Amino acid sequence: MDQPSGRSFMQVLCEKYSPENFPYRRGPGMGVHVPATPQGSPMKDRLNLPSVLVLNSCGITCAGDENEIAAFCAHVFELDLSDNKLEDWHEVSKIVSNVPHLEFLNLSSNPLSLSVLERRCAGSFAGVRKLVLNNSKASWETVHTILQELPDLEELFLCLNDYETVSCSPVCCQSLKLLHITDNNLQDWTEIRKLGIMFPSLDTLILANNNLTTIEESEDSLARLFPNLRSINLHKSGLHCWEDIDKLNSFPKLEEVKLLGIPLLQSYTTEERRKLLIARLPSIIKLNGSIVADGEREDSERFFIRYYMEFPEEEVPFRYHELVTKYGKLEPLAVVDLRPQSSVKVEVHFQDKVEEMSIRLDQTVAELKKHLKTVVQLSTSNMLLFYLDQEAPFGPEEMKYSSRALHSYGIRDGDKIYVEPRMK
Repeated sequence: MDQPSGRSFMQVLCEKYSPENFPYRRGPGMGVHVPATPQGSPMKDRLNLPSVLVLNSCGITCAGDENEIAAFCAHVFELDLSDNKLEDWHEVSKIVSNVPHLEFLNLSSNPLSLSVLERRCAGSFAGVRKLVLNNSKASWETVHTILQELPDLEELFLCLNDYETVSCSPVCCQSLKLLHITDNNLQDWTEIRKLGIMFPSLDTLILANNNLTTIEESEDSLARLFPNLRSINLHKSGLHCWEDIDKLNSFPKLEEVKLLGIPLLQSYTTEERRKLLIARLPSIIKLNGSIVADGEREDSERFFIRYYMEFPEEEVPFRYHELVTKYGKLEPLAVVDLRPQSSVKVEVHFQDKVEEMSIRLDQTVAELKKHLKTVVQLSTSNMLLFYLDQEAPFGPEEMKYSSRALHSYGIRDGDKIYVEPRMK
């Protein structure tokens, strides 16, 4: 059979990991391993191969000599072949079948949709635990073939594959714990529920950047579909009503939720979003990547009660009544204005006259004198001012600095200002 044209896996491997390009050094942090040399290609003792091979964007189209792959890669357990030109699953199988300890394989952005994956080829992937097929446009038929032949698969990445629907596999994959299926076109919950049927042991489901509009499922059915789901990511989905958020409580083991960028939350402030979500999701311990502490949960639940206490009865969510049972009916928080006072009312004393006046605290002593000039019939240069704090034990304080602002004296309502003529 003719060898496909283009660069081979072995050719790229020899170029990248030659002593000139990848010198072997002893010391911490290098992670470089030189395989033992008794058998195999004479080139073997010239290659410094780590156990994690990164050969992305190298123009690889085919495997190359399988005996050499087997000789060099017996110790390799991670292999990144993303963004190459592999379009034939047979060539991928030739590589993988000669890497006996392979656990992680990244085939993202290879044009593998151009060929059919046969079960005998898929069998060479049997030991793989983490498989990345992002932007490979892998069909669901290909995914099903892989699932049937990978009994230990734990993590599967199917992002950017233009999926609008999900095709159910004839066989459940009991081993899968994490499914990363972001940036597709999954809009209908009937498609998402198929994932629960196929992957009953799923722990983490990452659905970000799919325009899922609603969760159309009963609470009992949700619990059966995803009995082991611990984490769900719904970033930038199309969820737009609180009932969909409440349904997340139906997942019996759910602890972590990510819900940024959904239409439902656009009209709320950042504080309202987080507190209302925490209050509605009593079992979660992490929201949008941040731990929910016990104190934050109580604050959020009390906020929730106060937020809905003035709503009409028909608009109050059931969660409100649960929290009222827990905390009782709360009083509205007092509105405290922490802004500095801008003006005060004081008594102005001059000779035997007393006049109550409102004065601005942002003005200076000199400006106050100008304001008082018409009241006391004295020129500003002939005017002495004394301030008496009603609680001060030391008597009046002369306001001798013309440029000093009045607020710096701490003047309050009811304090007194005495005006006296300057003695000549």
